[in-house]
Amino acid sequence: MKIVLQVSGGIGKSIAATAVCSAIKKHYKDSELIVISGYPDVLAPNPNVAMSLTHQNLNYFYPQHIEGRDTKLFLQDPYSEEDFIYQRGHLIKVWCEMYGVPYNGELPELYLTSKEKTQYAPLFASDKPILAMQTNGGISNQGDKYSWPRDLPMATAQKVVNAMKDEYNVVHIRRQDQLALQNVYPVQADFRALAVLISMTAKRLFIDSFAQHTAAALGMPSVVCWIANVPSQFGYEMHTNIIANPPTLRPELRNSVFSRYNITGQVTEFPYNNEDEIFDADKIIAALRGDKKAANKMGTKDLVEVK
Repeated sequence: MKIVLQVSGGIGKSIAATAVCSAIKKHYKDSELIVISGYPDVLAPNPNVAMSLTHQNLNYFYPQHIEGRDTKLFLQDPYSEEDFIYQRGHLIKVWCEMYGVPYNGELPELYLTSKEKTQYAPLFASDKPILAMQTNGGISNQGDKYSWPRDLPMATAQKVVNAMKDEYNVVHIRRQDQLALQNVYPVQADFRALAVLISMTAKRLFIDSFAQHTAAALGMPSVVCWIANVPSQFGYEMHTNIIANPPTLRPELRNSVFSRYNITGQVTEFPYNNEDEIFDADKIIAALRGDKKAANKMGTKDLVEVK
């Protein structure tokens, strides 16, 4: 039996989908799983996936995989599910249950080949331990380079860099159209190369974007900062998840539909007096250093799973 799993959305969602692939193959052991996504490189070489296709690479798909067959079609988007909208469970759990597939805590999986490691590792050779940071997410060339519900405020990020730069080579994962930091090494590369980079790091500071999913898929605990989204829905218990400070202003939510905030960053929804109120940089630094005692002295209301 063939199963077709269709994945819409960004690269982080495709990485999360690898956990769904694992759950599907456990439940349908003899199935041939075909995945359609915008990021086929994420799903190869994944032993659970027989074929990884793009949305633009579907010539003759119907006669080859649908017509006259008993192919199961998993095409729905979990973001439209009631349990997802009401935050009743993790994205992966909702996704599996939507298809009637048992969820047993499966996590994302990435498989890096020895050739990839040999080819990409020299690009990131460092004379000091590497601290990788991803401070901004979203699509290329979006109107505003900073999205307050998702991105780490740049002043906060710069304070972290200034505190850590003597001990670590700070690598800033960012596109050319995204905001820059000082005293860092900016890196722009394809996904597989960035996965190798993340596998080489000693410390990691991410937002809810592809890098935190990649770190989870590689089994690498990281510090992840959260504003609009919540780790119980998009994050992982292995990470140290830092939740934004409570809002200090009442937001204007006229454009809210199925989520409280628009992830692209509506200015009218901004619930703080300024960006400095969102996070305490010292808490992030303490989490990166693994200094639980120092973090506790500052208060742990916004600091989860300090190790």
